[in-house]
Amino acid sequence: MTLFWILCAALVAIAIAFIVYPLWRGAPKRNDVARDAANLEILRDQIAEMDTDLKNGLLTPELYEQGKRELETRVLEEVVPAATTPAGSPSKTLAIVLAVLLPIMSVGVYLVVGDVGALSPANPHAGMSSGGEVRTDTGISALEKRVAANDQDGEAMVLLARSYMEIDRFADSAKVYAKLVKLIPDEAWVWADYADAQAMAEGQTLRGKPTEFINKALQLDPNHMKGLALAGSAAMERGDFAAAIKYWDKLLKQLPPGSEDAMAIQGGISEARQLLSHMKSGGKTAPMLEQIAPPEQMAPAAAGKERITGRVTLDPSLKGKYSPDDTLFVLARAAEGPKMPLAIVRMRVADLPLDFELDDSMAMAPQMTLSAFDQVVIVGRISKSGTAMPQAGDAEGFSVTVKPGTRNVKLKIDRVVQ
Repeated sequence: MTLFWILCAALVAIAIAFIVYPLWRGAPKRNDVARDAANLEILRDQIAEMDTDLKNGLLTPELYEQGKRELETRVLEEVVPAATTPAGSPSKTLAIVLAVLLPIMSVGVYLVVGDVGALSPANPHAGMSSGGEVRTDTGISALEKRVAANDQDGEAMVLLARSYMEIDRFADSAKVYAKLVKLIPDEAWVWADYADAQAMAEGQTLRGKPTEFINKALQLDPNHMKGLALAGSAAMERGDFAAAIKYWDKLLKQLPPGSEDAMAIQGGISEARQLLSHMKSGGKTAPMLEQIAPPEQMAPAAAGKERITGRVTLDPSLKGKYSPDDTLFVLARAAEGPKMPLAIVRMRVADLPLDFELDDSMAMAPQMTLSAFDQVVIVGRISKSGTAMPQAGDAEGFSVTVKPGTRNVKLKIDRVVQ
């Protein structure tokens, strides 16, 4: 902040110099005496020449008198009497007034229309933008050094944690957030971000610590949008579809109607309602929770039997249209019934083309697994937002309908979501 004001003072001083100096200096002084003397000498010479011409008969008396009168008039016009020279000039007074008023007016205008608070952020999150993450090794190294030098630099810690998320260093991001929640424990956003990072570090599951962090965020701010979004996803993961609907419905009311985010959340609510309806009806499409063994209890042979393998590629027409760091999802969903992923993996566009494997251990909810359905479709999706729900501008591709256990599925991402 001190440096800012020093620079401002220097710039104002330069501006004053440009404006005031010419006024103070005034117009260049003229050597009136020397000029007048030279003019008089020239006029005397001209009169002497006319006298000679009159004596020699080259001029008539009339022409002589006319020429003499003209020379006398020139003397009056060109030779300025010293008495007519101004004794003083208002330029110096104006220069002094401007020198005083210019810095006062500059500071006054800045205090009225400027952002003084930006010089000293009240919290480490101030001035941050969602697109401010650093992705280069040099930039991240600089942030790491900055945080290491000052463990109270909340702004640098936020940027570092988010940058780690961008380059898929989820565990490192979670470690930074663990320090942040100690530095600023009463901010809902930091707990929500911590939950997101911890979930990714633990293999894309919101169970356990991530859920604890989500609950903490909502305790601090019951309407926190990211907290509500994650709470809904956590409820879906544990099969509590009614709770998911409640959280997402509360979130939906805060979003602009018809926006992409609102449409995505509405899609999630619709899926949750379908799943809740299937659970209540006891239909075969989505078996009840108690009928499906959790992934950690699944026999290895059974998991292997239901595994789907294949290769996903990007259509040449879409190459170059997406960043290498954009998120790539490969997921399986039921050919008929709820569209909730039965198995899902997260990668990056830079990984394409790639081989994939999907099995029951990758399910988002215990009762929604590959082995619970007879026919599924494999979906590849490039997400600019990083969320699995399709949004306008994302790219995706679909396989033919296959059975769990199918090998070497061919999947091409070849269309843009409208």
